[in-house]
Amino acid sequence: MRNERQNVKKLPPLNWLRSFESAARLMSFTLAAEELHMTQGAVSQHIRSLEAHLKSQLFIRLARRIELTEEGLAYLTIVQASIQHLEVATNEIFGEGHRKQIKVKGSIAFFTYWLNARRLRLFHQEHPDINIQFNTDIWMREESISGDMEIRWGKGQWQGVNFVRLTQDKLFPVCGPDLLKSSSLTAISDLNRHNLLHVMGYEQGWGEWLKYVGCNDVSASSGMQFDTYACVLNLVESGFGVALGRTSLVEEQLKAGSLIAPFKQHLPCSEDFYLIYPASGFSNPYARYFAEWLVRHSSGGKLI
Repeated sequence: MRNERQNVKKLPPLNWLRSFESAARLMSFTLAAEELHMTQGAVSQHIRSLEAHLKSQLFIRLARRIELTEEGLAYLTIVQASIQHLEVATNEIFGEGHRKQIKVKGSIAFFTYWLNARRLRLFHQEHPDINIQFNTDIWMREESISGDMEIRWGKGQWQGVNFVRLTQDKLFPVCGPDLLKSSSLTAISDLNRHNLLHVMGYEQGWGEWLKYVGCNDVSASSGMQFDTYACVLNLVESGFGVALGRTSLVEEQLKAGSLIAPFKQHLPCSEDFYLIYPASGFSNPYARYFAEWLVRHSSGGKLI
């Protein structure tokens, strides 16, 4: 094993590889020196050092020109691909677009159902030069803000941060149209014949809604439990069961007809979605543009 490790060559310095790639592409040490803003002697020295390091000749030096050896030609393909990959990755991470990038963290449900394709398209039309990095989290922990801002579900009682309420939700049962075709759901007691789907982590659930409407003959604890609202709504749209819809997360589906609200009783929610941002304000001006857009297209609140 020790001998094998000793036989593995270390990666040559990048400036040697740059000189080799330029000279091999242009077939001239002189032109390579001009391209790299170096002297011809420096380019020649880099290539001699690279050949010594690899213990292989890369160029055939003729009187007035150079040619690649077979090893040089094979190595050129690899070096060019590696440099190109490095240039692309560098531009993706540190390029002009990165300077106009904002980072937003929030729940999967909010990004999927409120900040959907229609709304994102609107923002992109207004600010096509701003790139957004979305990071989702099932449970938003009350800790220091991650990124430029966060979307949290709660009661607006956070300390040390600024926050603006984005939604004013109400809670009510929703189901898919296929479910109604196969089974009746006209009276609240009919819920006993359907799968009740629960989302963990929310303060209000089936028990609170059934109490609100005065129904005592439906078991609020029966049914399946899930840790993501997006999973529950997907099952409901497929006709698997009935879940409690939250106004801001089901409005698009209700309009499109992929979800139906069979009952008129809507329970006001004790928790809503909030935009959370640092107490010191936004250090990234592009983040403020997006925050102002969010508020303008939701509750109509105001940033500090």
